[in-house]
Amino acid sequence: MSARRRKTVSAIAEGLCAVAVILALLPLAFILFYVVKQGASALNWAFFTSMPKPVGEPGGGMGNAIVGTLILIGLAALFAVPIGCICGIHLAEYRDSRFSSVVRFAADVLNGVPSIVIGIFAYGLAVLPVKRFSAMAGGFALGLLMIPVVVRTTEELVRLVPSGLREGALALGASRSRAVFTVIVPAALPGILTGILVATARVAGETAPLLFTSFNNRFWSTNIAQPIASLTVQVFTYAISPYDDWHRQAWAGAFLLVMIILVLSIVARLAVRRLEQMNRP
Repeated sequence: MSARRRKTVSAIAEGLCAVAVILALLPLAFILFYVVKQGASALNWAFFTSMPKPVGEPGGGMGNAIVGTLILIGLAALFAVPIGCICGIHLAEYRDSRFSSVVRFAADVLNGVPSIVIGIFAYGLAVLPVKRFSAMAGGFALGLLMIPVVVRTTEELVRLVPSGLREGALALGASRSRAVFTVIVPAALPGILTGILVATARVAGETAPLLFTSFNNRFWSTNIAQPIASLTVQVFTYAISPYDDWHRQAWAGAFLLVMIILVLSIVARLAVRRLEQMNRP
Protein backbone atom coordinates (compact mmCIF):
# COMPACT_ATOMS: atom_id res chain seq x y z
CA MET A 1 0.00 0.00 0.00
CA SER A 2 2.86 2.35 0.83
CA ALA A 3 4.52 1.77 -2.58
CA ARG A 4 1.21 2.27 -4.37
CA ARG A 5 0.61 5.48 -2.45
CA ARG A 6 4.06 6.81 -3.36
CA LYS A 7 3.48 6.01 -7.03
CA THR A 8 0.12 7.77 -6.93
CA VAL A 9 1.57 10.87 -5.28
CA SER A 10 4.45 10.83 -7.79
CA ALA A 11 2.05 10.59 -10.74
CA ILE A 12 -0.04 13.47 -9.38
CA ALA A 13 3.07 15.61 -8.89
CA GLU A 14 4.28 14.86 -12.42
CA GLY A 15 0.86 15.75 -13.80
CA LEU A 16 0.80 19.06 -11.92
CA CYS A 17 4.30 19.87 -13.17
CA ALA A 18 3.20 19.15 -16.74
CA VAL A 19 0.15 21.41 -16.33
CA ALA A 20 2.35 24.17 -14.91
CA VAL A 21 4.74 23.91 -17.87
CA ILE A 22 1.84 24.10 -20.33
CA LEU A 23 0.36 27.13 -18.55
CA ALA A 24 3.76 28.83 -18.62
CA LEU A 25 4.24 28.13 -22.34
CA LEU A 26 0.74 29.09 -23.47
CA PRO A 27 1.25 32.90 -23.30
CA LEU A 28 4.54 32.53 -25.21
CA ALA A 29 2.87 30.34 -27.83
CA PHE A 30 0.01 32.81 -28.30
CA ILE A 31 2.43 35.75 -28.61
CA LEU A 32 4.58 33.93 -31.15
CA PHE A 33 1.54 32.82 -33.13
CA TYR A 34 0.10 36.34 -33.25
CA VAL A 35 3.43 37.94 -34.21
CA VAL A 36 4.02 35.37 -36.95
CA LYS A 37 0.46 35.73 -38.23
CA GLN A 38 0.63 39.53 -38.40
CA GLY A 39 4.26 39.91 -39.41
CA ALA A 40 4.96 37.14 -41.92
CA SER A 41 2.31 38.37 -44.33
CA ALA A 42 3.74 41.91 -44.20
CA LEU A 43 7.27 40.89 -45.23
CA ASN A 44 8.45 41.59 -48.76
CA TRP A 45 11.72 42.25 -50.52
CA ALA A 46 11.29 46.02 -50.27
CA PHE A 47 11.11 45.73 -46.49
CA PHE A 48 14.71 44.47 -46.39
CA THR A 49 16.20 46.73 -49.06
CA SER A 50 14.26 50.00 -49.02
CA MET A 51 14.52 53.05 -46.80
CA PRO A 52 11.59 54.44 -44.79
CA LYS A 53 9.23 56.58 -46.82
CA PRO A 54 8.21 60.12 -45.77
CA VAL A 55 5.38 60.48 -43.28
CA GLY A 56 2.05 59.41 -44.73
CA GLU A 57 3.51 57.90 -47.89
CA PRO A 58 2.94 54.12 -48.19
CA GLY A 59 5.68 51.62 -48.98
CA GLY A 60 9.31 51.67 -48.01
CA GLY A 61 11.11 49.37 -45.64
CA MET A 62 13.55 49.07 -42.75
CA GLY A 63 16.81 48.24 -44.49
CA ASN A 64 18.73 50.87 -42.52
CA ALA A 65 17.17 49.72 -39.23
CA ILE A 66 18.15 46.08 -39.86
CA VAL A 67 21.79 47.03 -40.44
CA GLY A 68 21.70 49.43 -37.49
CA THR A 69 20.40 46.73 -35.15
CA LEU A 70 23.21 44.37 -36.14
CA ILE A 71 25.76 47.14 -35.57
CA LEU A 72 24.34 47.96 -32.14
CA ILE A 73 24.31 44.31 -31.07
CA GLY A 74 27.88 43.91 -32.30
CA LEU A 75 29.06 46.98 -30.36
CA ALA A 76 27.27 45.78 -27.23
CA ALA A 77 28.84 42.32 -27.47
CA LEU A 78 32.28 43.82 -28.16
CA PHE A 79 31.96 45.85 -24.97
CA ALA A 80 30.21 43.38 -22.67
CA VAL A 81 31.53 39.90 -23.53
CA PRO A 82 35.21 40.40 -22.62
CA ILE A 83 34.37 42.28 -19.43
CA GLY A 84 31.64 39.86 -18.40
CA CYS A 85 33.65 36.70 -19.09
CA ILE A 86 36.80 37.88 -17.31
CA CYS A 87 34.75 39.13 -14.36
CA GLY A 88 32.84 35.82 -14.17
CA ILE A 89 36.08 33.82 -14.24
CA HIS A 90 37.48 35.96 -11.43
CA LEU A 91 34.35 35.44 -9.31
CA ALA A 92 34.56 31.69 -9.82
CA GLU A 93 38.26 31.46 -8.98
CA TYR A 94 38.16 33.81 -5.97
CA ARG A 95 34.63 33.10 -4.85
CA ASP A 96 35.18 33.65 -1.11
CA SER A 97 36.92 37.02 -1.23
CA ARG A 98 35.17 40.16 -0.04
CA PHE A 99 35.72 41.86 -3.39
CA SER A 100 34.03 38.96 -5.20
CA SER A 101 31.03 39.20 -2.89
CA VAL A 102 30.66 42.91 -3.64
CA VAL A 103 30.99 42.37 -7.40
CA ARG A 104 28.50 39.48 -7.32
CA PHE A 105 25.98 41.60 -5.42
CA ALA A 106 26.50 44.50 -7.84
CA ALA A 107 25.93 42.22 -10.84
CA ASP A 108 22.69 40.90 -9.32
CA VAL A 109 21.47 44.44 -8.63
CA LEU A 110 22.42 45.62 -12.12
CA ASN A 111 20.55 42.66 -13.62
CA GLY A 112 17.36 43.90 -11.96
CA VAL A 113 17.69 47.57 -12.91
CA PRO A 114 15.02 48.65 -15.45
CA SER A 115 16.40 49.17 -18.92
CA ILE A 116 15.12 52.75 -19.07
CA VAL A 117 17.29 53.60 -16.05
CA ILE A 118 20.30 52.14 -17.88
CA GLY A 119 19.36 54.29 -20.85
CA ILE A 120 19.26 57.46 -18.73
CA PHE A 121 22.61 56.56 -17.18
CA ALA A 122 24.16 55.98 -20.61
CA TYR A 123 22.62 59.27 -21.80
CA GLY A 124 24.34 61.17 -19.03
CA LEU A 125 27.66 59.38 -19.53
CA ALA A 126 27.94 58.92 -23.30
CA VAL A 127 25.57 61.48 -24.89
CA LEU A 128 25.64 64.67 -22.82
CA PRO A 129 29.46 65.10 -22.78
CA VAL A 130 29.67 64.99 -26.60
CA LYS A 131 26.25 66.60 -27.07
CA ARG A 132 24.97 64.13 -29.68
CA PHE A 133 23.35 60.73 -29.94
CA SER A 134 25.45 57.95 -31.43
CA ALA A 135 25.61 54.23 -32.12
CA MET A 136 28.49 53.97 -29.66
CA ALA A 137 26.26 55.28 -26.89
CA GLY A 138 23.57 52.77 -27.86
CA GLY A 139 26.07 49.90 -27.86
CA PHE A 140 27.32 51.07 -24.46
CA ALA A 141 23.79 51.05 -23.01
CA LEU A 142 23.02 47.59 -24.40
CA GLY A 143 26.40 46.36 -23.19
CA LEU A 144 25.56 47.44 -19.65
CA LEU A 145 22.45 45.27 -19.86
CA MET A 146 24.47 42.31 -21.13
CA ILE A 147 27.28 42.42 -18.56
CA PRO A 148 25.45 41.04 -15.47
CA VAL A 149 23.97 38.12 -17.43
CA VAL A 150 27.36 37.20 -18.90
CA VAL A 151 29.08 37.59 -15.52
CA ARG A 152 26.73 35.34 -13.57
CA THR A 153 26.48 32.73 -16.32
CA THR A 154 30.25 32.54 -16.75
CA GLU A 155 30.76 32.24 -13.00
CA GLU A 156 28.28 29.41 -12.60
CA LEU A 157 29.58 27.49 -15.61
CA VAL A 158 33.21 27.78 -14.53
CA ARG A 159 32.32 26.58 -11.04
CA LEU A 160 30.59 23.52 -12.53
CA VAL A 161 33.82 22.30 -14.16
CA PRO A 162 35.10 19.28 -12.17
CA SER A 163 37.88 20.22 -9.78
CA GLY A 164 39.91 17.24 -11.03
CA LEU A 165 40.66 19.11 -14.27
CA ARG A 166 42.12 22.05 -12.37
CA GLU A 167 44.08 19.81 -10.01
CA GLY A 168 45.47 17.77 -12.91
CA ALA A 169 46.66 20.90 -14.72
CA LEU A 170 48.29 22.27 -11.56
CA ALA A 171 49.92 18.89 -10.89
CA LEU A 172 51.52 19.01 -14.34
CA GLY A 173 53.16 22.31 -13.46
CA ALA A 174 50.79 24.79 -15.05
CA SER A 175 50.28 28.12 -13.32
CA ARG A 176 46.84 28.99 -12.03
CA SER A 177 46.11 31.41 -14.85
CA ARG A 178 47.32 28.94 -17.47
CA ALA A 179 45.20 26.18 -15.97
CA VAL A 180 42.15 28.43 -16.03
CA PHE A 181 42.49 29.68 -19.62
CA THR A 182 43.72 26.43 -21.21
CA VAL A 183 41.74 23.82 -19.27
CA ILE A 184 38.85 25.27 -17.25
CA VAL A 185 37.52 27.84 -19.72
CA PRO A 186 37.53 25.46 -22.75
CA ALA A 187 35.61 22.92 -20.67
CA ALA A 188 33.01 25.54 -19.73
CA LEU A 189 32.93 27.22 -23.16
CA PRO A 190 29.67 25.63 -24.42
CA GLY A 191 27.78 26.93 -21.40
CA ILE A 192 29.46 30.33 -21.60
CA LEU A 193 28.36 30.66 -25.23
CA THR A 194 24.82 29.88 -24.15
CA GLY A 195 25.00 32.65 -21.54
CA ILE A 196 26.27 35.10 -24.14
CA LEU A 197 23.36 34.11 -26.36
CA VAL A 198 20.88 34.71 -23.55
CA ALA A 199 22.37 38.14 -22.94
CA THR A 200 22.25 38.95 -26.67
CA ALA A 201 18.64 37.84 -26.88
CA ARG A 202 17.78 40.10 -23.97
CA VAL A 203 19.24 43.26 -25.50
CA ALA A 204 18.12 42.55 -29.07
CA GLY A 205 14.57 43.59 -28.23
CA GLU A 206 15.33 46.60 -26.01
CA THR A 207 13.87 49.95 -27.02
CA ALA A 208 14.04 52.29 -24.02
CA PRO A 209 17.86 52.55 -23.75
CA LEU A 210 18.16 53.32 -27.46
CA LEU A 211 15.68 56.21 -27.25
CA PHE A 212 18.19 57.98 -24.99
CA THR A 213 21.40 56.97 -26.77
CA SER A 214 21.38 55.98 -30.45
CA PHE A 215 18.00 57.71 -30.93
CA ASN A 216 17.03 56.91 -34.53
CA ASN A 217 17.93 57.80 -38.09
CA ARG A 218 15.59 57.76 -41.08
CA PHE A 219 18.55 57.74 -43.45
CA TRP A 220 21.19 55.15 -44.26
CA SER A 221 24.09 55.47 -41.82
CA THR A 222 26.78 53.11 -40.54
CA ASN A 223 28.79 55.80 -38.75
CA ILE A 224 29.02 54.69 -35.12
CA ALA A 225 29.66 58.28 -34.02
CA GLN A 226 26.27 59.42 -35.35
CA PRO A 227 22.63 58.50 -34.56
CA ILE A 228 21.68 55.18 -36.10
CA ALA A 229 18.42 53.42 -36.91
CA SER A 230 17.33 50.27 -35.07
CA LEU A 231 14.47 47.84 -35.52
CA THR A 232 13.12 48.27 -32.00
CA VAL A 233 12.90 52.06 -32.17
CA GLN A 234 11.52 51.91 -35.70
CA VAL A 235 8.86 49.41 -34.64
CA PHE A 236 7.96 51.65 -31.68
CA THR A 237 7.72 54.72 -33.91
CA TYR A 238 5.57 52.95 -36.48
CA ALA A 239 3.35 51.25 -33.90
CA ILE A 240 2.24 54.54 -32.31
CA SER A 241 1.62 56.20 -35.69
CA PRO A 242 -1.89 56.63 -37.19
CA TYR A 243 -0.98 55.01 -40.53
CA ASP A 244 -2.08 51.47 -41.36
CA ASP A 245 0.91 50.85 -43.63
CA TRP A 246 3.29 51.75 -40.81
CA HIS A 247 1.40 49.39 -38.51
CA ARG A 248 1.92 46.62 -41.06
CA GLN A 249 5.64 47.35 -41.19
CA ALA A 250 5.82 47.43 -37.38
CA TRP A 251 4.48 43.86 -37.28
CA ALA A 252 7.00 42.86 -39.93
CA GLY A 253 9.80 44.38 -37.86
CA ALA A 254 8.65 42.55 -34.73
CA PHE A 255 8.53 39.29 -36.67
CA LEU A 256 12.04 39.89 -38.00
CA LEU A 257 13.35 40.49 -34.46
CA VAL A 258 11.92 37.15 -33.36
CA MET A 259 13.52 35.44 -36.36
CA ILE A 260 16.92 37.03 -35.64
CA ILE A 261 16.84 35.67 -32.10
CA LEU A 262 15.75 32.26 -33.40
CA VAL A 263 18.62 32.13 -35.91
CA LEU A 264 21.12 33.14 -33.23
CA SER A 265 19.76 30.41 -30.98
CA ILE A 266 20.10 27.76 -33.69
CA VAL A 267 23.65 28.83 -34.57
CA ALA A 268 24.65 28.83 -30.91
CA ARG A 269 23.14 25.38 -30.40
CA LEU A 270 25.10 24.03 -33.33
CA ALA A 271 28.29 25.65 -32.07
CA VAL A 272 27.76 24.27 -28.56
CA ARG A 273 27.15 20.79 -29.93
CA ARG A 274 30.29 21.02 -32.05
CA LEU A 275 32.39 22.15 -29.10
CA GLU A 276 31.01 19.36 -26.92
CA GLN A 277 31.98 16.80 -29.57
CA MET A 278 35.49 18.25 -29.77
CA ASN A 279 35.91 18.11 -25.98
CA ARG A 280 34.84 14.49 -25.71
CA PRO A 281 37.73 12.05 -25.24
